[in-house]
Amino acid sequence: MANGKILRQLLKAGTLGDHAAFRRASEAIIDEERQKQHHLLANDLEQILYGGDMRVEAARNPQLSADVPADKERGVPLLDVRPPKRSLEEIILPPSSAAMIEEILEEHRRAEVLRSYGMKPSGKVIFFGPPGCGKTLAAEIIAFELDRPLAIVRIDALVSSFLGETAANLRKVFEFIAKHQLVVLFDEFDAIGKERGDSTEHGELRRVVNAVLQMMDSYDGQSIILAATNHENLLDSAIWRRFDDAIEFPLPDQKQLSALLQLKLRGIRRQFELDDADLLKDFQGKSGADVERVARRAVKRMILRNQEFLTIKELRSALVREGLRKH
Repeated sequence: MANGKILRQLLKAGTLGDHAAFRRASEAIIDEERQKQHHLLANDLEQILYGGDMRVEAARNPQLSADVPADKERGVPLLDVRPPKRSLEEIILPPSSAAMIEEILEEHRRAEVLRSYGMKPSGKVIFFGPPGCGKTLAAEIIAFELDRPLAIVRIDALVSSFLGETAANLRKVFEFIAKHQLVVLFDEFDAIGKERGDSTEHGELRRVVNAVLQMMDSYDGQSIILAATNHENLLDSAIWRRFDDAIEFPLPDQKQLSALLQLKLRGIRRQFELDDADLLKDFQGKSGADVERVARRAVKRMILRNQEFLTIKELRSALVREGLRKH
């Protein structure tokens, strides 16, 4: 049974209609049940909590889904709008990067205070670093913490084979996000923001980059624009100046790897310590996404073999199966 503090938070949030606080308290209850090994109950509670998110969002803003623009050539939506599900506790970052995320959240939570002094919260932020290090997750977390829908721009739909259509698609996206209060993620941003001086690129891409710069400059909507790239060296130098902040998402160090394993193996009984030097050496150079995949595979094996405890052997076997460790 959930402890009294969490139950009080849950009832208070429900009474006040505070959707974000209600979700956080509900997730704390789910986490508590999972730590007690009540996995079936935890799964049922997750289904109840997250299954209703779309209905809540639709009731709050019925025009949101109807307004999503589509590519003229293929008719596919240019954005994927979804309810965020993961909170700030779900990400492990270096202290400097984590502090910048916290600053963004504080600026938007206290936006009226800033505006009273003639200032605005950061509205355009770029994330950069290797794949799997938390850029997309951070966008979802910002959306969750600010209680906004997450809109992921579909780069595959945005980039058209028709001359000039990519810029037209970009215009549709910016017009849409200006009308709504969203957290918008342009993933793989280098696909539309490459260096214009690259001699290998054709004139159409240079026109697209120019269109991106113009739209970023003129944008004045309420949505927060986030861009993510795994190849920051490919971006046009002028792109960086359009963002209020740039946040790095590097590969985790040993301390962060230990914290990631703690997070991904919470509620799982194990026969090893998470700061084991040999274990952390096995994960050195791996991303947060790698750690999550390995932990999930190892726990599945433990469950299917009816083992009471997880061992380092299962983790190392999962590393091999994921192609992340030599035999």
